[in-house]
This record gives sequence, structure tokens and C-alpha cells, in this order.
Amino acid sequence: MLDAKPLPADPSDWRCEDVAVWLRKIGMAKYADLIAIKHKVDGKCLLALTDTDLKDPPVSINCLGDIKKILFGIEKLSQKSVEISSSPVSRPHHRPSLSNGHTHALKGSKDGLLVEYNEQNHLSISGEDVVTTTRRAEIVQDEETLLDTLAKSSDGTSTVQLISREEIIRQVERPDTYFKSVAKLLIAFAYSSLSFLATSFVMVLVHDRVPDTKTYPPLPDIVLDNVPHIPWAFDMCETIGLVLAVVWFTVLFFHKERVIIARRMFSLLGTVFLLRCFTMLITSLSVPGIHLQCEARPNTTMQEKLHKAFHIWSNLGMSLHGVRSCGDYMFSGHTTVITIISHFITEYTPADWTGLHTFTWVLNCFAIFLILAAHEHYSIDVFIAFYISSRMFLYYHAYAYNHAGITATDYRMRTWFPLGWFFEYGSQGKVENEFSLPINIRIPRRIFFAKTEEPKLSPKSEPSRKKSVVSVKQNGNGNCKHHSKKHN
Repeated sequence: MLDAKPLPADPSDWRCEDVAVWLRKIGMAKYADLIAIKHKVDGKCLLALTDTDLKDPPVSINCLGDIKKILFGIEKLSQKSVEISSSPVSRPHHRPSLSNGHTHALKGSKDGLLVEYNEQNHLSISGEDVVTTTRRAEIVQDEETLLDTLAKSSDGTSTVQLISREEIIRQVERPDTYFKSVAKLLIAFAYSSLSFLATSFVMVLVHDRVPDTKTYPPLPDIVLDNVPHIPWAFDMCETIGLVLAVVWFTVLFFHKERVIIARRMFSLLGTVFLLRCFTMLITSLSVPGIHLQCEARPNTTMQEKLHKAFHIWSNLGMSLHGVRSCGDYMFSGHTTVITIISHFITEYTPADWTGLHTFTWVLNCFAIFLILAAHEHYSIDVFIAFYISSRMFLYYHAYAYNHAGITATDYRMRTWFPLGWFFEYGSQGKVENEFSLPINIRIPRRIFFAKTEEPKLSPKSEPSRKKSVVSVKQNGNGNCKHHSKKHN
């Protein structure tokens, strides 16, 4: 039976069903379903009930004697709950009370509390029960979690201390040193280079199996069908890309946090181009324009494939350098690179540089239009490339700026986002847009005076003549002090 079920010792831990059992035990069974089930009053709500709550709607108990009986029962439960809260934490259902300092630290603060406690584990080794004690540490952010964590202590010896956001970062990961930052930059550069090399090889594969234009004509496209073909448009697009690249690398060269920013750039480019490998390889689209001379090359050897892939990789896939490829349509690599560069210029320059930001995004829009005007890609290729590049940039930086807090509260991020976690753990998150020279140039300010007057000596004293060397030093006020040293 439900009434025979033992109730938890602490009334604040009661569920709605436990409250209903208690009401039946004190002779208030007619209100059990109304209060506990219908209005979902659990142990905490029960201890907070007043006579007004019982008399007024929605409960509306009209019998004064019943109201007083319930209130007398609640008063006894409150005393029992206080006694349990003040007792040492020795059983899992005993809930410790919080001090005013801990409660105040948790309210309205982004900091947390570091709780250390002893936890007992029961193990069975060779058929014998063995109890082991392990020291645990957890970071909590709210009062409820703190109570639950304190209740895990097996012997009542738990310590609580306020821990700041910076200390949370140190608990999760060690801050980067300059050597670690440079090492991560080199790894990111190698990752980006290998990704682009893989993309170049996939470009050769899709070119070798490009659909025949006679059998598979260009697909209907709302933009390409209404914009005339401009032969020089694609070369102009690449020229705009080079201009944006020069602007960006100039900003990167003088930025104070150039190592961190370059690492983020290479890791993003590598990830996006790896994604492009899969989209190109899965489905082969027909040639977007009849002006493109594209034919399949089914009988090329592996050596020829590798040679062509290296040609694409070494020339950065640019048609200005003689690279011509077909079949690499989903999605546009030119749009990807130009869009990511535009995002980096906007993010890592001061917000009041509106002129540069406007210039950057105007060039970005022109480059996208020129790609479509050249009929080198379908409209969907350009749209997908812009969307993926923008989302990847925003998602990566949202994680990079909050990685410490996210990783501290959700360990699964290391599995879900391993690349971002590897490159960003220990970093400082959002960086200040300050600029400086890569190398500190110091000009020594030393003044030497070599004017020395030697006294006239007689010929007898000439063998033992002593030379006088006068050096001049500047003091802090700019005045000169003469110090003379005599040498034999």
C-alpha cells in the first residue's frame, strides 16, 4: 500500500506522493489529492504553506480545525527539517545548510564555489567487500547543486571556497605559454596545408569524372540564366581576393596577438576545406556554363593525379597562376577564402575602423558577384560557401571566447569539438585589438667623449707616465658627470 511506504527523513526531500501519504497519516486524507496531487505540493512547498494559502483559492479549505491541524503538522516538520540540516552530513538524504557567506557568494555572481569532499566507494575484490575513500572536487554555480554536492561527503569533512572565473580556467586547463602558442600555430598551419593538399587531390578526382556537357547540360540557375557571361570577371575576383589578403596580412603582421589569430585562421581554413572535400566528392554537378572546356579524364595514372594535385596546391588554386579545374563546384573555394578573410579583418581591427570594414565587405560582395558573372559556379555553390564560412567563423569564435566556462561545465565539448578544444584550451579567449611591431627595436643612448688632455711631463718622468682616461656618463637629469680612472 502507498500509506505503508516509509517517508524520507528530511521533509524538504519529499515528493508530492510523500506529502499525500503524510496528509493521510495525520487524518487529512480528504485533502491529500487536492493539495499534493492536483496542486503539486512537494516537501519544500509544504514547509512554506501558511494559513492564508490554505484558506484562499485555489485550495479554499473552509474548516478552521482542519487548517490548524495541517499547520500544526507543518510546524513539527519544520522543526525536524532544521534539526536534520544542522546535524553532520553522514547520510545521503541529509542536506546540509548553507552559511550566509556561501549563499551571498552564489547570488548574483558569475563566480562559483569549489567543493572538496571525501567519497566512499564499495568495491568487491576476490569476493571481499572493500571500502575506498576518494577525495573529490566539484565546481558548483547554484545553491541547489551545492547542497547536493555536500550531501555526497561520506564523513562530513567537506570544504567550500569561493573560486573566480579565472581560477576555474586554471582548474580546467593550464594557460598557454609563448612556446605552446607557437607550437599550436605550427600545428594549425600544417593542418591547413594538409587540408588544402587533400582538397587539391579531390579536385583532380572530380575533374577526372566530370559529367559530359552534351549528356548533362548546365542546370537551371536563376542568377546565371539572367546575368550575361563576363570573361574577365573571375580574374578580377581573384584580384580582389589578393587585395583583401594583403590588407589582412598587414593587419595580422602588426597585431599584438598575431600568433593566436593566425592559429585561428589556419584552423578554420583547414576545417572548411576538409568539409569542401566531402561535398565535392559525394556528388558531381554538371558544368555551369558551356564556355567551360571540361572533359573527363578517366585513364590518368596515380602519378599524374598527384602531379596535378601538387600543381593546384602550390599555386593556391588560382586561375591567375594557370590552375584550371572542373567539377569542384559544391562549394565555392574562392567565396570561402574571401568571406573568411573579411570576417577576420572585421573581428581583429578596432570597431571604429568603419571605413576599412565597409571597404572590406563591399569588395567581398563584388567578388561574389564576379564569380557568378564569370559562370564559374552555380548560385547555390556561392550561397552555401558564404553561409558555411560565416557560420564556422561565428561558431568557432563563440566557443573560443567562452571555451573555459563551457569546458568546465560540459566535458563532452572535448569529444564534440576536439579541434577547437585543442587549439583554444589555455588561451585567453577574446583578444584586445592592439598593435605593435613584431620585433622590439632598441636604440642604445650612449654618449662617449674621447677628448682628453694629457699633462706635459719631463723626459725623466716619461717612462712612468700615467695615462688619464675620462669617461662621461649621463645622470637621470641629463647632466654629465666626469669620472677619471688612471691606468699604468
